[in-house]
Amino acid sequence: MPKVLRIINRFNLGGPTYNATFLTRFIDDKYETLLIGGNHEEGETDSLHILEKYNLNPLLISEMQRVPSFRSDRAAYKKIKLIIQEFKPDIVHTHAAKAGALGRKAAFACKVPIVVHTFHGHVFHSYFGKLKTFIFKFIERRLAAKSDGIIAISEIQKHELSIIHKICPASKIKVIPLGFDLENFHLNKEANKNIIRDRYSIKSEEIAVAIIGRLAPVKNHNLFLDIVEETLRSSTKKMRFFIVGDGDERANIEIRVNEIIQKYGKVIEMTSWVKDIGEFNAGMDLICLTSDNEGTPVSLIEAQAGGLPVITTDVGGVRDIILEGETGYIVPKNNVSLFVEKLLLLVENEVERNRLSKNGWDFVKEKFHYTTLVKNMDEYYQYLLLNKKK
Repeated sequence: MPKVLRIINRFNLGGPTYNATFLTRFIDDKYETLLIGGNHEEGETDSLHILEKYNLNPLLISEMQRVPSFRSDRAAYKKIKLIIQEFKPDIVHTHAAKAGALGRKAAFACKVPIVVHTFHGHVFHSYFGKLKTFIFKFIERRLAAKSDGIIAISEIQKHELSIIHKICPASKIKVIPLGFDLENFHLNKEANKNIIRDRYSIKSEEIAVAIIGRLAPVKNHNLFLDIVEETLRSSTKKMRFFIVGDGDERANIEIRVNEIIQKYGKVIEMTSWVKDIGEFNAGMDLICLTSDNEGTPVSLIEAQAGGLPVITTDVGGVRDIILEGETGYIVPKNNVSLFVEKLLLLVENEVERNRLSKNGWDFVKEKFHYTTLVKNMDEYYQYLLLNKKK
């Protein structure tokens, strides 16, 4: 029975946690899997309840932290090496940057037969300055050269990794989209809608718009608030806007939110993190994303599963997860006027909202279901194991 050691950066709400959870829980019984990772950071929501839901008990490494630190990184590296030496995995599969760096380095040192890494996103633009970005690219190229396989979560990300950033040849990259347990977003929508609209006092005539994600510079909530202001100036429709999430930018965002409330009344609410996002989404009318950089935005897949139209900036793999003009709209980065145009179209046109909402579930239900994810990953593991024996 092949053993798989799965290593994730940290257990916070987001695509990597879901990906690691479903792969660990549902991949074929012919594998023995151990899941390890770091704790969530301050300002993030602990996602261990997700693993508990699926009866998983991961091994926590408190030294695995998001911010680079020689002391904590070295301690985490040593712990991972000890786990590898005890567990003796046939495959080490790392998820995201920090786990990818420390986990792969430890796996190489311990001569693990197969080492695989999944890029859930990347930090090659919109995160750091030129020098730090150059260093990260250099590190990733060296790690990729020694890895047996690299997984991208979209065709667009594969193109970025191989052609734009030259991390490794395209021939070494396997595209395996994320997978989720999407039924929670599709079922009980009417009952959940009533619960959420009552909880937040959303009137029947009000259009509810949400943005979901970390309050971090790369998510560009300032752009979202620019869009909110312009939309409020341009329409007589009654609207409510919700900012779901938390993070380092909260104080700055609150200043802008309060300025808008002073002008237009309490039209924006900051909810912090919401654990049952399926229930919450049912009370919304559409979901936005204004990021400068993404991998595969989970919030957009979940929105479509719940029959919500989406509007997003053209970043990362969004073109692989949205049917343009059929389940939502994709707008160039920082184009406030076009984003507002699409938002006004959906806010003021119920027929258009309903048209887009009907297509979402059919589009995502199989393509992004966890059963598809685990099937694809099982096939890839078997391919790597077979080729390693040759």
